[in-house]
Amino acid sequence: MTSTARAATSPRGTLGVVQGTALYIASVLGTGLLVLPGLAAQAAGPASIVAVLAVIALSVPLAGTFAVLAARYPDPGGVASYVRRALGGTAARMTGYWFLFGVCAGAPVVAVLGAEYVVAAAGIDRAMVPVIALAILVPPFAANAFGVRVAGWVQFVLTALLLAVVVGVVALAAPAVEPQNFQPFLPHGWAGVGTAISLFVWAFAGWEVGTHISGEFRDPRRAIPIGTAIALVVTGVCYLVLQIVTVGALGEDAGDGAVPLLALARLGSPGFGAAAVGTIAGIVALGVMNAYLAAFAKLGSSLALNGDLPRWFSAGAESGAVPRRALALTGVVVLVYFSLMLWSGLQLTPFILVHTSSMVAIYAVGMVAAVRLLRRGTAGWWMAVVASVLCIGMLVLALGSLLPAAVLAFAAVAVTLVRRSRRARTAAALDARIHDPGRTSTPDAAASRVDVKAAPD
Repeated sequence: MTSTARAATSPRGTLGVVQGTALYIASVLGTGLLVLPGLAAQAAGPASIVAVLAVIALSVPLAGTFAVLAARYPDPGGVASYVRRALGGTAARMTGYWFLFGVCAGAPVVAVLGAEYVVAAAGIDRAMVPVIALAILVPPFAANAFGVRVAGWVQFVLTALLLAVVVGVVALAAPAVEPQNFQPFLPHGWAGVGTAISLFVWAFAGWEVGTHISGEFRDPRRAIPIGTAIALVVTGVCYLVLQIVTVGALGEDAGDGAVPLLALARLGSPGFGAAAVGTIAGIVALGVMNAYLAAFAKLGSSLALNGDLPRWFSAGAESGAVPRRALALTGVVVLVYFSLMLWSGLQLTPFILVHTSSMVAIYAVGMVAAVRLLRRGTAGWWMAVVASVLCIGMLVLALGSLLPAAVLAFAAVAVTLVRRSRRARTAAALDARIHDPGRTSTPDAAASRVDVKAAPD
């Protein structure tokens, strides 16, 4: 039985519009708040504001397509399940592996970024960054171990705090905005704007997370589109206002340092500002981890249900259940990445590249699947077509960092080849039994027949 079929026979989930919207906002309004306003200002100057507006517009078809898919096909497999429907088992396995083992590389990055801000704001020795990062990782795992309903309410509280602190910091820094800081408007030309757009594409990633928990909504056809629309407006306004204040208040110094928001907050209130930025970092890291872990765990159980992972991890795939085994698997993957990060001296770039390349690959394949699944000529189909073109462009830009995604794709193909080999051996054994009725099948052959039936390519 596929995860889709199992979901169809399971009771409705418990998430409502409020909790779902909070999860969507946290998935998108993530660690980009901590670094991107300054980096974009450094790349494009005041014209980075144009970059934010452009990416908000580009996000509409992508987020809209995922919302339509999640509302019509609620399934814990998310994008992987849509790809399975449209492009087959091997492509779906690639998509699932990209998300669970590739995108998951971003989890320790989130924790370390949050820890860096906490250390800088509190004046703690930087040697404490790994300890604080580990402390940031623990609560989201604990919350998700009690189920997505608990995680959803935790997310609502964290998102409310995040938005309150962002508003507070912007209000404190706004009086420091100087009109002359907006001149010249294009100091690095339109090429700088293109760089800033590429940066903010990372900031607005995360719309696919809701597809993995779509089955947890009481009324996905109503709640998911509403949650997506609200999240688009809220995240767009937050990034736009923050970019305007960053450029206007910090000017040419906007991109200096590893913690640009700390400088922005201190303009309005040196004491409260530092504490506020530390709070932002903690809330952002906890919120993003909380939202993504729910998706990772549900996807892991769905992959196991379809035979792409050992079936022991399939427990909790149905709506309303808690996939604790898959959550534990996610924890192991995160700890492996975290250990490698510590071994590298907290170098974030390699892990960000693993995350980014996997995300771009997921978006590209997911949008192609959406074009095939959605009814031609509908609003959802047109959004999928536009999003496909945009994602292919992103894929071209990301060619230099696609090696990790290629390795995971090779692993998915290898699984397919192994299954076909088992199927061939099973067929040969059955043929031998037909010609030799006295011969009995081996336990391995019987196991192969079970695997082939339960997990088609």
